Amino acid sequence: MTRTASRTRTLFASGAVLLLALVGCAPPAPETTASGPGTVSRTNCGLDVAVDGPPERVYAAYQPAIEMAHALGISDRLVGTAFLDARVLPEYADQQAGTDYRPSLPGREELLQADPDFVLSGFNGFFARGGADSSVGTRGSLRELGVQSWILSPLCPSEDGRTDRSIDPGSVRVDTVYRDLRDLGALFDVEENAERVIGDLERRIAAVEDAVAGAPRPSVAIVSPGDDGGFRVAGGIDFGSRIIERAGGTNVFGDLTGKRNLDVGVEELVARDPDVILTDLCCDAELTRQDAESEVRAIKERPALAGVTAVAGDAVHPFLFADRSAGIRAAHSIEVVASYLHPDRVRSGR
Repeated sequence: MTRTASRTRTLFASGAVLLLALVGCAPPAPETTASGPGTVSRTNCGLDVAVDGPPERVYAAYQPAIEMAHALGISDRLVGTAFLDARVLPEYADQQAGTDYRPSLPGREELLQADPDFVLSGFNGFFARGGADSSVGTRGSLRELGVQSWILSPLCPSEDGRTDRSIDPGSVRVDTVYRDLRDLGALFDVEENAERVIGDLERRIAAVEDAVAGAPRPSVAIVSPGDDGGFRVAGGIDFGSRIIERAGGTNVFGDLTGKRNLDVGVEELVARDPDVILTDLCCDAELTRQDAESEVRAIKERPALAGVTAVAGDAVHPFLFADRSAGIRAAHSIEVVASYLHPDRVRSGR
């Protein structure tokens, strides 16, 4: 970024702060706060996000954010994408192929070199202070440069710069994805696209819920092999729990709410005795569920797991970390999991 561009962004940010302060003196509007002609404002994870026109240079980090950008129809505004956990959904393959992509997250300088006016992130770790994944700085520090940002709301931290340990369990809901779509639709001036996507998600998810209504609810574990012979599992505050519930099951580790991802020993998995096990393969831009078959075999071949109901009943299925991430993939993931849990009621997912 040039010194002139940096100075311009600083002046822009100062003006935006002043405008927001003046607006704060007026009675608050329920949805949108007008802080200038043509300005649209929304609140995301406790931060005001205001734009004086649809953002034109968007950087998207992580699978959920990248797929949401494509779903909203702003692929042509993407100046960079980073860190896919798997192949994007087939309907977005062509759009993603036309974007600049890097497999790892950018640092602060590299991010700013792309000259974004908006950063869309699928996980809060991109902005976490001292986080292991990234060093781009907090959202507040980017806003000082005139760069607005958004974290997909099901994973909001308690404050800017915090990690997954501070996620509010109440935010981890499917309808929070709909709220993000509507808010981003307003900010990007693509409301019709947002409503179309929401309508499709609602219709598909409702169809699954109707199909599995009244059926027994098997217990499910989402697991991946750990370094010490144990497993990493999806806990109760992970969005995977919501996917399992909508698909007609229960997360066997749903009572563990300290973190999204937790490490457990083999003994704990055996004691919980899930009816169904889903793998959790990650992270490469070319991964598909077919690639997770190797993890399925590894789990089935563990002697210590031979007596687990899921293993004995041949109910270990390929699944991807991308499939349990909060975003527009939710309907796809619910369909896939429901086809595993209730194959007599739901057709096999894509």
